[in-house]
Amino acid sequence: MFTPSYIELRRTGELHERVEQAYRLISPACELCPRRCGVDRLAGQAGVCRTGALPVVSSYGPHFGEEPPLVGCNGSGAIFFTSCNLRCVFCQNYEISHGGAGREVSIEELADMMLSLARQGCHNINWVTPTHQLPQILSALEVAAEAGLDIPLVYNCGGYEPVKVLALLDGVADIYMPDAKYGNNEIGRELSGVPDYWDRNQEALREMHRQVGDLALDSRGIAERGLLVRHLVLPGNLSGTREVMHFLATEISKDTYVNVMEQYRPAYKAVGHPRIGRRITSEEYAEAIRIARSEGLRRFAD
Repeated sequence: MFTPSYIELRRTGELHERVEQAYRLISPACELCPRRCGVDRLAGQAGVCRTGALPVVSSYGPHFGEEPPLVGCNGSGAIFFTSCNLRCVFCQNYEISHGGAGREVSIEELADMMLSLARQGCHNINWVTPTHQLPQILSALEVAAEAGLDIPLVYNCGGYEPVKVLALLDGVADIYMPDAKYGNNEIGRELSGVPDYWDRNQEALREMHRQVGDLALDSRGIAERGLLVRHLVLPGNLSGTREVMHFLATEISKDTYVNVMEQYRPAYKAVGHPRIGRRITSEEYAEAIRIARSEGLRRFAD
């Protein structure tokens, strides 16, 4: 029977040490993400993510819209965290990520959310857009684990993560589900407002795979541990599919589980945008799949 590794970290006290290390990354000068805003979040200052000392949650519940290995029969236990460390002009959840829709909750309430999702039979706890709230999340995890939480954890992120922060998740996150949004830095600057997305993304993907390896499934086809990468196909190949898939196949693993996503639609500031103000064509999506297969990748979301 699969046992999440954070259970042992809690028993030895290492999980508590990770919590303390994470809080030191947001005060007195926040460096939790590659932006390194330098604000003192515990003193009430807010950087780009506009998040202070307490966790902020938009919603939570069993989620059936994720990839099949996460959903299984009973759903993925998703907790949607408010705000984000990216500023994607095409964000489809912009009310949450940019607009701040959500409410502050206590550490104990966040722990209760995780426990409630487990009691409902969810196959995992799915932290959605967690990086800018990592100290609070780890603190709540410690409380939940002490109360009996024992299902896998999914770190569902935008892929813009520093390696030193991911190191705090070694032995905590069972499943990493990052985006690989762009295959070059310039598009990341234009569409997500950061100068080094592809550089940081490659480093993060390497570290995630080092920690958890290729996606491993149980006898029911439900994910227990490993890396699952999402790549949203953008109009005009602005997502750099060739570069992303080549990197995954040659520097991560040809057995990387990849979801090449076709659901792009203009939203937020992308509406009327000269380059991404339209849906992708069926030909563009078919070409992205062809590229992924030609690079040697062989595990795809249905």
